Amino acid sequence: MKVLRVFALILITANLALADDPFAESNILLSAAVQHHAPSSAAPATLAQLQEMAMRSDPEIRIAVRRLSVAQSRVPGAGARDDPTFMYRDWGMPLKKPWDLNQAQNMFMYSQTLPGPGKRGLRSEIAGKEVDVTRAEFEAVQRDVSARVSRAFYDLLRNNDELRIHDQQVIIARQALETARVKYTVGRVPQQDVLKAQVALTRLVEHLNSLAEDGDLASATLNSLIGRDPSEPLEVLGQYSLPASLPSLAEMEKVALDNRPELTAFSKAIEQSETRTKLAQKGYTPDYTISAGYMLTPTGSTYRNNYMAEFGLSLPWLNRRKHDAEINEAQALTLEQRAEYDNQRALVFLQIQEALVKARTAYRNLSLYRDTLRPQAEATFKATVTAYKNDRTDFLNLLDSQNMTLEVESSYFKNAAELESRLADLERAVGAPISRDDGARETSPEVSDDIE
Repeated sequence: MKVLRVFALILITANLALADDPFAESNILLSAAVQHHAPSSAAPATLAQLQEMAMRSDPEIRIAVRRLSVAQSRVPGAGARDDPTFMYRDWGMPLKKPWDLNQAQNMFMYSQTLPGPGKRGLRSEIAGKEVDVTRAEFEAVQRDVSARVSRAFYDLLRNNDELRIHDQQVIIARQALETARVKYTVGRVPQQDVLKAQVALTRLVEHLNSLAEDGDLASATLNSLIGRDPSEPLEVLGQYSLPASLPSLAEMEKVALDNRPELTAFSKAIEQSETRTKLAQKGYTPDYTISAGYMLTPTGSTYRNNYMAEFGLSLPWLNRRKHDAEINEAQALTLEQRAEYDNQRALVFLQIQEALVKARTAYRNLSLYRDTLRPQAEATFKATVTAYKNDRTDFLNLLDSQNMTLEVESSYFKNAAELESRLADLERAVGAPISRDDGARETSPEVSDDIE
């Protein structure tokens, strides 16, 4: 990773710094703390654009589309008749003249088997239900990919916000270091303040390494979901669209019953099994075979040209064991599908409950940071900066205040991204979007740049 190589180079250079310059290593660390990735040439993409790209290019969605196409292609042939048959029979050919066709009866027969009334329609209906099941599974894949895109998008958006906070803290560290240099020169602060500055700068470098790793992982995930190479550059642009309030559990369960694709798939599977039962019961309806033909009799016959007609039907009543077993199997499959639906519904309700609990926790934490901790941290930091400028506090308190501000700001955006991720999970659990506010997302407070 570029940041790790830069940091290693910084450490080697620091060891070669002049021993009589206590600020040499601090200056080197300060340079490392501002090492970002090279600016990306990629145009920023919004969440809506990324989700649209994922719907077109995600590998899992493309597989699901192919499965749906396969199911749809089976429908036209499901209710089709069996192929007709043609038969030629050479009957009565003399062994002494096997080539003399005029001495034999030559028969040409065309036959067609017709399934019992209603069977073809039921077979087409079963194939149509299979399409409905596959389409619901396709929608489930779309929902899952959309939720994963949302989570990765907000992870990357949060990473960008934390990088911006990091840059602000580097500005503060640079000005604090310059102030400490001036005070150290005139003997107003001890050398231990310089060492404390180096510790703070090292933590900023460590923080940058962590942010670089998180950003690379989120970018790789997003690229994979939209069907691109994971290493391609990617920039995002968006806001945290947070809801004014979260819906109740009863509301979410009601929405899920109507919109969750997995439940729809099992409902259609139940209907398909019920249709299979009807088709199995139709097994006692006989199938018919109709044949018509032409026969040419031997030379000398009174009537050489003749026609033939045949009619046959199956006798399913004589094979009750087979048809009863088919009916029992179809009925058992229906009961199994109903049990699967009940189990899936229970799992969906559990997923909704878990997602809602996590979303409420993230919502409360975000409100705590937004309304209480951020203002307190900002006020504390400003007061500490003023006190340090007037020699009423030491450098350690200034560093502690800076670290606390960095931690609070980072935690705020982590909770904002966490809430967005939980809302994506909740939308995935119910199978429908959740209404949100359209207000602009909050940004980190501007930092003072006049530490002198």
